[in-house]
Amino acid sequence: MFGLGVPELMVILVIALVIFGPSKLPQIGSGLGKAIRDFKKGVTEGNDDETDKEAKKDPKDLPR
Repeated sequence: MFGLGVPELMVILVIALVIFGPSKLPQIGSGLGKAIRDFKKGVTEGNDDETDKEAKKDPKDLPR
């Protein structure tokens, strides 16, 4: 995971805690998790759309 270990993640967490404060941290984490989930969903739906387009093509139009 990008070469980050537990000590590095702890430092990042402490810095975030100092910058945003303990009351905002759960909201930021929730928003970040939702954004990642939506991004993955969008990528998956985009791949499904491309697969559907390929399936709907006329077999005569496909390269040989």
